[in-house]
Amino acid sequence: MLAARIPCWNRITRVSSSHVVLQQRVNALLISTFTTTPTRHKMSSSEGESFGVMDITDSESDFYEIPPKKSTKAKASTVPKAKASKSQAAGKSKVPSKKKVLADHNDNAEKDATDEDERMEMHDDVPGMQSTDAPARKKKSVSDTFQKLTQLEHILKRPDSYIGSVEHITQAMWTYDANTKRMVHRDVRYVPGFFKIVDEILVNAADNKINDPNMDTLKINIDVEEGTISVYNNGKGIPIEIHSREKIYIPELVFGHLLSGSNYDDDEKKLTGGRNGYGAKLANIYSHEFTIETADKSTSQKYKQTWTENMSKCGKAKITKNGKGEEFTRVTFRPDLGRFGMDSIDEDTAGLLRRRVYDMAGTVKDVKVFLNDEKLKIKNFKSYVDLYLNSATAEAAEHSGGAARNKPTVIYEQISSRWEVAFAVSDGNFMQVSFANSISTSKGGTHVNLIADQIAKNLITAIGKKNKAATVKAGQIKNHMWVFINALIENPTFDSQTKETLTLPSSKFGTRPVLSEDFMKKVQKSPIVDNILNWAKFKADQQIKKTDGSKRSRLTGLPKLSDANNAGTKNAKDCTLILTEGDSAKALAIAGLGVVGRNNFGVFPLRGKLLNVREARHDQIMKNEEIQNIKKIMGLQHNKDYSNVSSLRYGRLMIMTDQDHDGSHIKGLLINFIDHFYPSLLKIPDFLVEFVTPIIRASKGKQHRDFFTIPEYEQWAQEVPGADKWDTKYFKGLGTSTDADARGYFSNMAKHVIPFAPTQEGDRELIELAFSKKKADDRKEWLRQFKPGTFLDHELHEIPYSDFVNKELILFSMADNIRSIPSVADGLKPGQRKVVWACFKRNLKKEIKVVQLVGYVSEHAAYHHGDMSLTQTIVALAQDFVGSNNLNLMNPSGQFGTRDQGGKDHASGRYINTLPMPIARSIFHADDDALLDAQFEDNSQIEPEFYMPVVPMVLINGAEGIGTGWSTNIPGFNPVEIVANIRRLQNGEELIPMHPWWRGFKGEIKQTSKNKYDVSGIVTKLDETTVEITELPIHKWTQSFKAELETMMVGEKGEGSVKNYQEHHANENVHFIVQMDAKELVKAEEKGLPEYFKLISKISTSNMICFDLDGKIRKYDSPESILEEFYPVRLSYYQKRKDYLSGEMTRVLDRLNSQARFIQMIVDKQLIVAARKKVDIIANLKELKFPAFPKKSKANANADEIDAEAEDEDKGSNNDYDYLLNMPIYSLTKEKIEKLRKQAADQEAEIMVLLRKSPKDIWNEDLERFLDEWRKTEDEFQQKMAASTAAVKKGKRKQAVLQTRKSLGGGGNRGHNDSDDDFQPVKAAAKKRAPAVPATKPHSKTTKPKTKKESSDDEEDASELPKKPATKKAVARPKIESDSDVEIAEIRNTARNKGKAKAAPKRKR
Repeated sequence: MLAARIPCWNRITRVSSSHVVLQQRVNALLISTFTTTPTRHKMSSSEGESFGVMDITDSESDFYEIPPKKSTKAKASTVPKAKASKSQAAGKSKVPSKKKVLADHNDNAEKDATDEDERMEMHDDVPGMQSTDAPARKKKSVSDTFQKLTQLEHILKRPDSYIGSVEHITQAMWTYDANTKRMVHRDVRYVPGFFKIVDEILVNAADNKINDPNMDTLKINIDVEEGTISVYNNGKGIPIEIHSREKIYIPELVFGHLLSGSNYDDDEKKLTGGRNGYGAKLANIYSHEFTIETADKSTSQKYKQTWTENMSKCGKAKITKNGKGEEFTRVTFRPDLGRFGMDSIDEDTAGLLRRRVYDMAGTVKDVKVFLNDEKLKIKNFKSYVDLYLNSATAEAAEHSGGAARNKPTVIYEQISSRWEVAFAVSDGNFMQVSFANSISTSKGGTHVNLIADQIAKNLITAIGKKNKAATVKAGQIKNHMWVFINALIENPTFDSQTKETLTLPSSKFGTRPVLSEDFMKKVQKSPIVDNILNWAKFKADQQIKKTDGSKRSRLTGLPKLSDANNAGTKNAKDCTLILTEGDSAKALAIAGLGVVGRNNFGVFPLRGKLLNVREARHDQIMKNEEIQNIKKIMGLQHNKDYSNVSSLRYGRLMIMTDQDHDGSHIKGLLINFIDHFYPSLLKIPDFLVEFVTPIIRASKGKQHRDFFTIPEYEQWAQEVPGADKWDTKYFKGLGTSTDADARGYFSNMAKHVIPFAPTQEGDRELIELAFSKKKADDRKEWLRQFKPGTFLDHELHEIPYSDFVNKELILFSMADNIRSIPSVADGLKPGQRKVVWACFKRNLKKEIKVVQLVGYVSEHAAYHHGDMSLTQTIVALAQDFVGSNNLNLMNPSGQFGTRDQGGKDHASGRYINTLPMPIARSIFHADDDALLDAQFEDNSQIEPEFYMPVVPMVLINGAEGIGTGWSTNIPGFNPVEIVANIRRLQNGEELIPMHPWWRGFKGEIKQTSKNKYDVSGIVTKLDETTVEITELPIHKWTQSFKAELETMMVGEKGEGSVKNYQEHHANENVHFIVQMDAKELVKAEEKGLPEYFKLISKISTSNMICFDLDGKIRKYDSPESILEEFYPVRLSYYQKRKDYLSGEMTRVLDRLNSQARFIQMIVDKQLIVAARKKVDIIANLKELKFPAFPKKSKANANADEIDAEAEDEDKGSNNDYDYLLNMPIYSLTKEKIEKLRKQAADQEAEIMVLLRKSPKDIWNEDLERFLDEWRKTEDEFQQKMAASTAAVKKGKRKQAVLQTRKSLGGGGNRGHNDSDDDFQPVKAAAKKRAPAVPATKPHSKTTKPKTKKESSDDEEDASELPKKPATKKAVARPKIESDSDVEIAEIRNTARNKGKAKAAPKRKR
């Protein structure tokens, strides 16, 4: 704390004194003055007293020691207490010379002790000086009249000169409110002197940072009840050694002797706050008890000393060893509250002290500040400034009845390492928060004037350029400024010891701060210029009595508003305010205004979606900035009935949003706002209009055509010949359009602007239906009536509100439900379905980073939402902890979250990898892909409308979601029970009811009534004071339960029911050992341990909502009803698969037979192909009834891709017989003909096998394959759970301690199984152990985890397993070796994906 202020100990001095002769002369002069000049008693105390801080210039005595009351001579010992001993009596010969010096000092101090009250007493003895009204007093002698006080007595008797007033005062100040946790500017009643002594200690601690950069911690504890204050800082402590001249320890000198310190060398440039040598001593003097503790690393000592009774008693210093080499200083003191007229530290005073602690956090750089052991979140001066601005914003909102207020813009600059400046706009009065060397200069000073003058001077120039008619002065400009300054000043001087105002001339600051040009430009762009101009205009308007006061031609405080030049003027009715969806849309609108001009068009961007005001609370509406801004810009008046727009700033309101569903919702919310508060405006023709932009643009050469809806484009594409030759561009939002597009839109404004028709009967009820919570049931029925293909025709001349609600807004509601509610077919939501489809499309066999998969899905599956949302979707698909997925479709490689936080503790997508689980293709069979209804977007195929899994995944994993009018909550069920019930349906048997089930859950799931279940954790009593908790209810996560336990430890009235708890769980399980009071445990048993610990949660199966297979929302009463709907559709898909596969296999058979016949005819010379034209050969083949097989595009190829071979052919040539003509010459061999005939026979046999199978047989094969994969997955999961549980069982194994690489050693026998480690960090000599490797190899085969190569899916890598690649290659065994045969094999492989089959019932969107 003060250690840094004592870098050189010869600077610690005691002020010397003058001589006795001088004192005697002064005393005589005083007596003469009082007896000869009666009017002198009117002089101020500063004129009459000569003992002030700055007047005491020469003294060497120990002022702090109080002489005995009965002594007639001034006594003071120059020997410090620490040196006092019996040896003093032996040195009598040296005492007189020492006493002579003390006598000189004391005589001089007698002059200094005269004060105003004593002079008044003296006046009573002087003739002509007595007051006639004054009561009679006992006559005093001259000796009684003239008193001499010690320095300590004088400080206590006349505190004003040292610490300020000790009387309560009330003034408006910034204080920190502990309840609202913010700065508050209010009237505060406090004692300045008390505040100052605490502040001295804080400033001393801050000073240490200047001299010791290693200081990084400052801790302040304020105990209001005990009335104690403690200030601790680390960093270099005070040297613990005896001063060479004063013969006392340095800490005692610094804290227990007045006018001592390290700041008296004015030639040295210091950046600290101390100056006059009082500082901490004042806190000591005004305290009952004052303790200093410090640790000196250099002497390896700790020092502790306590003063009591206002520093009059000095306790013996306690010096101990500093074995840890600590460095710190701590001051703890209990102020003498009685001397301040205080009984305790009241809330006002405590608030001021808290504010000063926050001051330290904001002004002292790179220091962690703690208040009452809580770390403050203020990181720097800029965040400290935000405290004030946030508080001012909240205060303004409260005073305005809750109306939203914009947070003042902060302009911050660090000019240098010594200067930080922030600027904000004030409310019309000059405001400043400033610091000089961490001292709060609450009244400002020269440093504030220097900065404020720079800003004001710059603004005068800027205002003059903007409005030459406005004449403003610097003082008027300052009234709109709020400046924050944190400065380090060299050798600062202040107006008084209270240091509220800096008085040092700016020329002596040591540095001259100059604000940058960039800072000044930002200030000019802030609202201050408009505020000053408005103020100036207001003053002028008061003089000329402006007549058009009902309208304002200019608004301020809305920097994002691009106001129309005619807004608020007599031409306001012709003005249109364009409300855009975000800033990018505003940029588009501004670009368009380049065509139509800015006089009649204003633009304001909406931030997000407008509040649904219909059900919002009053305070929500008042605090909503968007609503308040619209009201302000339009000039709307609450509850006013408008018959025209003459009183508004704008005559029309235009909505400009994206053409997607969210854009429609924003339109609806704005209509809802106007209808709710100003319904009369919607009756005015053309008041509300919308600006529509194309969603698709078709181009061909210089021609282009815009379409505003997708159905409109699809109709055009069907009706116009050659439409497929036009290039199409999809506009996802307004941000897709260019500035050129914007100019085109506004040039043809009549085409793009569609007005809403005046409200008709029933319109208001429809708007209420869409947005009122009271209409939830009606809204569900409204959504049920939705018909696929519904859209709003933008060719209309005006849009009725009924059409908008029923044809456009309903699309948003449906889209919201589709995103939130799963399909009963596959149990997936669109985002999840896109991920699954993208993985299958990419045929992922190796792990891929989640962020890479996010990019792939976004690119290929047309995902239009945020990356974070898609990342969360992928993570959720891979989570496998208890309470998440029963069957995770993605493999979690990395930290995908645990049951500790319900999966929220997963790593970032850039750190974790994934790929589909092997079981995924057993659920979504590849043979079904060709049967699914594919969807297309941007002319590219995306995910199917829904998958048709082997088992109903919606029951296995369950689902949760909240949409518009609907929500869903489906628990998970056991896959084995689901398969058993499917087989019961196949056999016509009755279904067995299924109950919720979660993999790995060890608790109990008990049905309490229809569709109601209790899910209980596991708690067991171990002994009379201990219970064990080994399971929590589903969706109660470990961390949240731990918080509940800690709450039980505290209790409502002190000590809680839980004494302590231990954790023994890992990520996969739960294991708490809880210690309780025996009596409490008895009470818990009486109540029931699960109930006592809240280990019972309730779930319901009464809200199972899904989209059915027709695309309609449907509620299911039970899991069996879902299974019963799923079964017949899934069975029909097996028939479709059988038909499709048999057709494809028959096609392959026909091709094989045709190839064999073709070769045989050539061999038998029945068909000649040599030296003939291809056209003639093809004609000959057609005559011979050879079937044609047109070439198919490659899998996943786009429609515009052309086969490379086809490009080489002449236009108009026929490639349908290339499967014959492209056969290689060796196909003419006898072996080839026999092979083809054998392949045809095998294919025919396979067809017969397939045809003999029923759809149920095929389904049962898939179910058996699924169960095999499920058992493997379940075994892996149980092994992981068992490993985790075995590792943490209490008392079952010895608890491990920390081990390092050193514990591995370098010897041959480490006592560990090397197979568990791929890498053993040993010394270089370990290379000699190479022969020992074969001995451990057999064991490592079973225990060593696979290497990266072994675990990869690259089956062609034979470097490590030479035999297996051959086996895998044999398994692949292509049946046909020729090129033509390869094509046949390709047909087999692509048949599942390329063929067409009868579509399943569509789920319309």
